Amino acid sequence: MFELLQYTFIQNALIAAILASVACGIIGAFVVVKKIVFISGGIAHASFGGVGLGYYLGINPMLGVLPFSLLSALVMGIVSKKSKIPEDSAIGILWSLGMALGVIFVYLTPGYAPDLMTYLFGNILTVPRFDLYLMLVLDAVIVGAVYLFYKEFLALCFDEEFTTVQGVPTEKLYLFLLCIIALTIVVLIKVVGIILVIALLTIPATLSRKFTHNLKKMMFISTTFGTLISVAGIGLSYALDVPSGATIILVLSFVYGLVAVGMDMLESRHVSKS
Repeated sequence: MFELLQYTFIQNALIAAILASVACGIIGAFVVVKKIVFISGGIAHASFGGVGLGYYLGINPMLGVLPFSLLSALVMGIVSKKSKIPEDSAIGILWSLGMALGVIFVYLTPGYAPDLMTYLFGNILTVPRFDLYLMLVLDAVIVGAVYLFYKEFLALCFDEEFTTVQGVPTEKLYLFLLCIIALTIVVLIKVVGIILVIALLTIPATLSRKFTHNLKKMMFISTTFGTLISVAGIGLSYALDVPSGATIILVLSFVYGLVAVGMDMLESRHVSKS
């Protein structure tokens, strides 16, 4: 592994893994605690419209994903809160609409759309420097927002009704949280792709919840798990010459399964002894 560090693309991949793990570790905790995994998945899939828009306009698709994912988050949040349509149905419709727009934009783009599969399934080994700078800026925004609004987000996740009674504008706060989730999704896209992004957003946080129910500790443990497992996935994907995004998710799922089974066995053994 140390010999691989001489290659620039491996260095970029490791930096991307750390940046992605920070984002998913912090925001993933809110997603899991608030139980908004489905709407987060909807935002991720709808953001494919931004990928298609980027290709159509001839700009870096990541610059198309950024505003499109934020718009998707706001629309989904408003529709889920205000519309008479059931929330899951509304999210499903908007999810499909975003994907469809992306397909149309790609189809209308003259010539071949390079690296399209990278945005769908991820390839951390091909992350360029520009995307790393973008990820770093987005990480700074995410960390800053959580630092400033940590107490409000905490109250929103655990007791939204009480937070509303206290005079906190919970609907605006909820929309802001969805926008932060959208930024996190942009950070994760080049690592595991739109299709698999929800796994990286939820598995480390769900895993950390088995060790603690303290939100700050969850964030730290989730970030640590995400970083270590992402690095292991990069090494494994390079060694086996298989897609990096899928490999990272497989390793995450395998570790989660081991931990879950191991903790269940320990718990049952403790119960039987008592």
